[in-house]
Amino acid sequence: MQSPVKIAKVNFKINDKGRNIAMFAIQSILFILICLLLGFTLYYSVRSRRESDPAKRGLYTARMNICMGFMLVMIAITQIFFFSESSFRRIFGTVLVLIGVFNVFVGIRNHGHWDRQLR
Repeated sequence: MQSPVKIAKVNFKINDKGRNIAMFAIQSILFILICLLLGFTLYYSVRSRRESDPAKRGLYTARMNICMGFMLVMIAITQIFFFSESSFRRIFGTVLVLIGVFNVFVGIRNHGHWDRQLR
């Protein structure tokens, strides 16, 4: 006959105030990152449109794509994790992640191409 084994039940609970402060801090950091990435995206967009050299224009466009991709991923993270549960937010966030990752991938690939053209 086996004797029952009692396992101590440990509850790790963070009070609501601590959870709210942590969520606010994470949301604030993501908001600041989104704003910075938006600024870099706009900067490289203007830079690429004013550049007459095609290689430099391509380089600035690639940097713009990288910044925009990371910005879209950050927006998707906020949509998926920090707002009310709805299927529309999940789908919207998933689409933004896919577009963002694609933008980052294409930007890195193009950056390598145009960087080799300038050397």
